[in-house]
Amino acid sequence: MKTSWWYKIKAVLSASKSQTPTPVVPHTPAVASPIVREPFTPQDSVTHYVQCISSAGLHLMAYTAWGDPSNPKVLLCVHGLTRRGSDFAVLARAMSDRYYVVCPDVVGRGNSDYLANPMLYGVPQYVSDMVTLIAHLQPQQLDWFGTSMGGLIGMVLAGIDQQPIRKLLLNDVGPRIDPAFFIRLMQYLSKPVVFDSQEKGLEYANLLTTTFGLHTPEQLRELNLPQIVYKDGAWRLHYDPQINAPIMATNPMTALAGEKALWQSFDAIKIPILIVRGAESDLLSTSTLTEMCQRNPNAKAIEVPEAGHAPAFILPNQLQIARDFFQ
Repeated sequence: MKTSWWYKIKAVLSASKSQTPTPVVPHTPAVASPIVREPFTPQDSVTHYVQCISSAGLHLMAYTAWGDPSNPKVLLCVHGLTRRGSDFAVLARAMSDRYYVVCPDVVGRGNSDYLANPMLYGVPQYVSDMVTLIAHLQPQQLDWFGTSMGGLIGMVLAGIDQQPIRKLLLNDVGPRIDPAFFIRLMQYLSKPVVFDSQEKGLEYANLLTTTFGLHTPEQLRELNLPQIVYKDGAWRLHYDPQINAPIMATNPMTALAGEKALWQSFDAIKIPILIVRGAESDLLSTSTLTEMCQRNPNAKAIEVPEAGHAPAFILPNQLQIARDFFQ
């Protein structure tokens, strides 16, 4: 059993810790509603909250919505590990003629609470929160668009008996995560930062999203400005820096067990699946994509050119992919 990739990741983490540390965002213990809410709400949308629960207590999860709330058709769009629901503003506007589009801030991100126990930041808790949100929304028809982590959450939920999802779009993610992506991710996730100004924060966020594809400065500004928030007297990244705690505690055996469980969830899915891969992705390899389509007859795939991890679904050709699949 080859686990050398894991030790390479650990070496990167150790090296990053030995360097001069970047100012760290302090972890805020999450009693009920620890964050002073001045919610970022994209234009023509509304921000709501739903009460969720973990073994550490209650927490609020924020979600932003576009379209008619009485529409029985709901499109749930769930973001990646260090992102937030505002990522889907362009997609939500494009789909709101058909759906009530709901874009949550997964707990620990955006306008949502932080968890008192950071070891609970993981797919099981996220699935639990999404089930609470779905029960709150009570849609007659539910479709799921999941980018990266959001795709993993949807994959696990869709693999459960009596699950509520009609169609599942996995945006550049699968049960097997390429080690190269972990190395790149942890090089910045292990070093939370603060910024002298919002514009400096925007420059940093733009740098991190170069793999999303080719976008104009205006598009990047709309996408990334919500990632920088003013809190505790400084401009900071919007998420709890402790979201990486479970990843840091993972070892080769638990990593392999996690991948096996994800494959089991994926194999159990009985609804239409569209897997979108950025042609230059360092997370979803072509071999994993091929295996996914071979293992589950409900899965189809499409590659997006000039994008890595993960296509932002801002550009017209990408928006059309979503519109066609959720037809």
